Amino acid sequence: ILARRIHRLSARANRQFLKINCGALPEGLVESTLFGHEKGAFTGAQQRKKGLVETAAGGTLFLDEIGDVPLGMQVKLLRLIESGTFRRVGATETLQADFRLVAATHKPLPQMIRDGSFRQDLYYRIAAFPIHLPPLRERAGDIPLLVDSFLQRGARAGQALLVQPAAMARLQAHDWPGNIRELRNVLERARLYADDGVVRPEHLPEWQDPWPPAGPAPRASRTAAPGVGDEDIRRLVAEGRLSRRDMAAQLGLSERTFYRRLKALGLS
Repeated sequence: ILARRIHRLSARANRQFLKINCGALPEGLVESTLFGHEKGAFTGAQQRKKGLVETAAGGTLFLDEIGDVPLGMQVKLLRLIESGTFRRVGATETLQADFRLVAATHKPLPQMIRDGSFRQDLYYRIAAFPIHLPPLRERAGDIPLLVDSFLQRGARAGQALLVQPAAMARLQAHDWPGNIRELRNVLERARLYADDGVVRPEHLPEWQDPWPPAGPAPRASRTAAPGVGDEDIRRLVAEGRLSRRDMAAQLGLSERTFYRRLKALGLS
């Protein structure tokens, strides 16, 4: 989010913003993904292909998890930053690069330098203007803004999602060991349950966080699940006393299974 914000506030805002997760690429594909390749450069290279560096001309290239870049590739990345030039894999022609580089990592790069797994010269080139982002658990006040951004970004036209205050309180109470990625995944899950456009506490995972329970709903053993009949589900829904989450717990079902049963019965 911060990298995109930097791009949008820059003079390059009307050009490309390209992101690559360096940790998600096999080592053999990092170079061709960044620099592109010529036809026949390797098995399967049936035509010339531009890399992200070339495609990002005039814009911003965001290297996420740069700490995962292999040592051999770090040398080529350093050369790109220092000289502003690169070559496609299998090419002899040197091309000029023009992009803003933004990099991020959760790894301790100074420690990696001492261990010999990250180049010191590359570190000093990319650390010209470092921004330290504390973990999400230390930024509970940012969560409402992040939640709104994620929910509205993925919403269909005219289908804005709202978050109940109780649900927001649960989101702010969680310690988020997975940081932003975990928050994004939790909200994607909640979106599937929020049929009426409102995210409620029962749409969130059953974290073991220190918030008071929503009510004294009895909880049955999960082993009771195989004996749960359709009439049991209809009865609880008709009573209207419990949230979906508490109904699922009382029946000994997971929320996902309970939701599927509701849909099958036309009660969702």
